[in-house]
Amino acid sequence: MTLASGVPRVRLTVADARTLSEAVLAANGYDPAEAVAIADHVVDAALCGYEYSGLPKILNVLEKAKATRPRQPIVPIHETPVSTLLDGGNNTGMLALRRATDVAIEKAQALGIAVVGMTNTWTSGRGAYYVERIARAGFIGLHTVSSARHVAPFGGAQKMLGTNPVSFGFPTGGDPLVIDFGTAAFMSSELSLFERLDRPLPEGVAIDPQGHPTTDPHAARAGALLPYGGHKGYALALAVQALGVFAGSGFTADKDYGYFFLAMRPDLLIPNHTFESHLREEVDRIRATPPLDDAEPVRIPSERAAQQRVRHLREGLVIDRLVFDALARLAPLCQVTCTPEVPTSPSPSLPESLHV
Repeated sequence: MTLASGVPRVRLTVADARTLSEAVLAANGYDPAEAVAIADHVVDAALCGYEYSGLPKILNVLEKAKATRPRQPIVPIHETPVSTLLDGGNNTGMLALRRATDVAIEKAQALGIAVVGMTNTWTSGRGAYYVERIARAGFIGLHTVSSARHVAPFGGAQKMLGTNPVSFGFPTGGDPLVIDFGTAAFMSSELSLFERLDRPLPEGVAIDPQGHPTTDPHAARAGALLPYGGHKGYALALAVQALGVFAGSGFTADKDYGYFFLAMRPDLLIPNHTFESHLREEVDRIRATPPLDDAEPVRIPSERAAQQRVRHLREGLVIDRLVFDALARLAPLCQVTCTPEVPTSPSPSLPESLHV
């Protein structure tokens, strides 16, 4: 019933995970529609195998200092026929970016392309969630996030960049091709979960305040995470930071958070059906690559997440007991129960770079 760290694990049905999530959010200032939207996001993350972006994300949201500040309606700051810059009104990103996604789809439906920026929001969750929605609507989607400073630049000893994820979604006529990765060696939501559970980090992902390598999540919080892939990850993180400026990060006091969306109809260049059929051929060709290890066939990004989603819809979700208890305390009237679990799925410590 425990991982190697000694943290007990429990199993929830998917329906109970949604009920608990919605109850916690409703008990802490979110109206029913908002609670459903946020719960859908975190439960889907858990279904796809990203536990740190699953139910623990609700605790992250409620613990944020920004969560105690007044929220305002999400409104446009600047708009053209093909673009909109939105003010998120200090709403959590899982609400604000859902709206940005809808705006991107609506504008792309009208003119074939849409550019959307979002500022004044925080804690957006998985980028894959948004670009999958764009791709299922028939568009190519790109989404980037410049976020709070957690990552040192290559060769630096102080955090100056966000974990700055990049996400792509491509329609295929069936399940979309979704690619979602962070430019940091470890994601901030993962770090929050490891701090909560007092679990050591993998080697080589963080430094302490003195610039020394560390596996202590608390020392990493005070120090910095490292860019993924050394100078290449750093360069990509800086590009995402620049897109964050384009998306309005400079309009907020912290000047860190900028959320960028691009949605494009494939027939801007080639017929939609031609794009989708050619992309399916490319994916099938790559999937058929002879593997180095016969036991480990070549996988396509997002393939594992789709398989996990199917399995977890059938079998339910497994989370740490400490997380379940913390959520249950925040919604004492909610009668959701859980059962002890012997873990059979991969540890939530699996780095995001390996979640393909």
